Amino acid sequence: MSASATSSREDRRAGLLTLAVLAGVMWVAEIVHVVLGGRLDLLGIEPREVDGLTGVVLAPFLHADFGHLAGNTVPFLVLGAVVALSGLARLLAVTVIVALVGGLGTWLFGADGSLHIGASGVVFGFAAYLVARGLFDRRLHYLAIGLLVAIVYGGTLLGGLLPSPGISWQGHLFGAVGGVLAARVLARRVS
Repeated sequence: MSASATSSREDRRAGLLTLAVLAGVMWVAEIVHVVLGGRLDLLGIEPREVDGLTGVVLAPFLHADFGHLAGNTVPFLVLGAVVALSGLARLLAVTVIVALVGGLGTWLFGADGSLHIGASGVVFGFAAYLVARGLFDRRLHYLAIGLLVAIVYGGTLLGGLLPSPGISWQGHLFGAVGGVLAARVLARRVS
């Protein structure tokens, strides 16, 4: 096996391990949240409040309860694993872009007095990235992955953008915007 193939395999492994660690941090945070009597959620995104900016970084790790966390963990791991197969650097870049755009968009446009938590904005970002990557990179296998993601998650993605009580549609929307932006910024140039 060539050194390049070994390096590529190790990079994919590092990406998948990092994804698992991020999911593990979410679960540990929820356990700590329960032990502390539900206080960690207060560190979520509070729109247009300076203190609420902390939530841009922390909100993806915070969840209302274990059901909310479990509902986000599965698509986070599935979609994140597909991103991580392109390597650790790609996973980190996509995650940071999605979390920042999603978090800042939610902070700017969320409803007054609301609190936004959960990894669903990152999930929407991963899905949008995978769909958009095929369009920007113009490679057949990325187009196929994007089509599969659109078929499997399309209804959920569209439904998650509809305003509903207790659901951060702003986080979903701006997470998806972050995913498209990540696909554009990270696109390989095709001549």
